[in-house]
Amino acid sequence: MGRLFGTDGVRGVANADLTAELALGLSVAAAHVLAEAGTFEGHRPTAVVGRDPRASGEFLEAAVVAGLASAGVDVLRVGVLPTPAVAYLTGALGADIGVMLSASHNAMPDNGVKFFARGGHKLADELEDRIETVYEQHRTGEPWNRPTGAGVGRVTDYTEGFDRYVAHLIGVLPNRLDGLKVVLDEAHGAAARVSPEAFARAGAEVVTIGAEPDGLNINDGCGSTHLDLLRAAVVEHGADLGIAHDGDADRCLAVDAAGEEVDGDQILAVLALAMREAGQLRRNTVVGTVMSNLGFKIAMEREGIQLVQTAVGDRYVLESMKAEGFALGGEQSGHVIVLDHATTGDGTLTGLMLAARVAATGRSLAELAGVMQRLPQVLINVPDVDKSRVNTSSELATAVVEAERELGSTGRVLLRQSGTEPLVRVMVEAADIEQARAIAGRLADVVKSALG
Repeated sequence: MGRLFGTDGVRGVANADLTAELALGLSVAAAHVLAEAGTFEGHRPTAVVGRDPRASGEFLEAAVVAGLASAGVDVLRVGVLPTPAVAYLTGALGADIGVMLSASHNAMPDNGVKFFARGGHKLADELEDRIETVYEQHRTGEPWNRPTGAGVGRVTDYTEGFDRYVAHLIGVLPNRLDGLKVVLDEAHGAAARVSPEAFARAGAEVVTIGAEPDGLNINDGCGSTHLDLLRAAVVEHGADLGIAHDGDADRCLAVDAAGEEVDGDQILAVLALAMREAGQLRRNTVVGTVMSNLGFKIAMEREGIQLVQTAVGDRYVLESMKAEGFALGGEQSGHVIVLDHATTGDGTLTGLMLAARVAATGRSLAELAGVMQRLPQVLINVPDVDKSRVNTSSELATAVVEAERELGSTGRVLLRQSGTEPLVRVMVEAADIEQARAIAGRLADVVKSALG
């Protein structure tokens, strides 16, 4: 069996790859593994379970709740809430485990199961591996040791989760948003109620789009992966800015008053300066990934802020932040982690903090985001090649050196193998888009010939 857990839990097409049986089995296995690890020692265990609005989340939630309760875990069912809300509530309620059912920005037919440890933190890799092993042992016939009578878990709807999470968001804001007009695109997803409520309570005038989830329309032509509706709505309503979330609202992209995109790198740049000013940017450092735009790196250097770059993936950003004690990190895609207030990327919190900076400074989002100039970035995926040789081919190495010489200090080249597909990604940044395209095309041809 291939590894079930990816970089963000277990995902697949709901009812095909991710079945009710798998969700139930994984939940029982997780309960047993955490019990083995001593997490439940000395008390009756509790879990927080939430989901995004996908239709398949209804039966998968039922399976997860059944699995946990059958293993003797009391369940607090919080309903449709963002992933970061489930992480927050897991910590705030002192629960032993959190479970979120979502496939984030993926299309509606997909779904996923993501586990959180006590405190709302991602499960350690070794625990995920152990859950997989235990699940497989019992799937093939070894019976579970099941509690009976009063030992079975009890299931409760925790309706206060919504208000408690919104109150948390408002409570960590540095200032109110009075006088701002904000358009929110909720991707017909998990933040459809939370985000408008939080922005309104913070004082903003709120216009919402993509906030009518019906279980089938999540991420459909809207949200952080499709910004055109938000661009148009911001301009049409004369708003100060727009905020776009993905289906589970762990990421945030923005649009300025003219309808221009403000990406994750630019959001990080704005927040880094705001947090430094407030004395909250620990060790004067922000964490990004190797895909962070070169313009972001140049801007941080100019502002005297250190940039630490990790492998691509918010899990690697988070690992670096926790290991080194950094306060701010994120990705170009809009996963932004403010570790003092969240244990994972939180799109609503990010949007609120960005809007708060606009309100506090009286400057437009375009002006604030102008602290960095985003260099043109060209990305070409080269399929059907031997990606394992990307770092050992002398022909490719020579081509990269030549490209870097041509770009000088005004650009860069990055070649990396896909983590999930048989392809190599060629990324070139340059001050001139045509130069970037030409060099990327040339390198893609070399990748095909050298690794094909």
